Amino acid sequence: MVESVKAVSDLYAPVSGTVLERNDDLVEAPEGLNEDCYDEGWMLKVKLTDPSEVAQLLKQADYVAFLESQAE
Repeated sequence: MVESVKAVSDLYAPVSGTVLERNDDLVEAPEGLNEDCYDEGWMLKVKLTDPSEVAQLLKQADYVAFLESQAE
């Protein structure tokens, strides 16, 4: 689960696997997720059950385009 001041939500992952590590720095400073999500703001490290699932994920540019299309 992911918890904020206003809500608690489940965390859904687009791949299957086992969580190996979590970023405890985000507990004290969750804004790191928004400020630097590709480096210091990572949430979890996962050992993939099926690495081929990664091929089904959107590339960053495609995801940004999808989000922009939803905002219209």
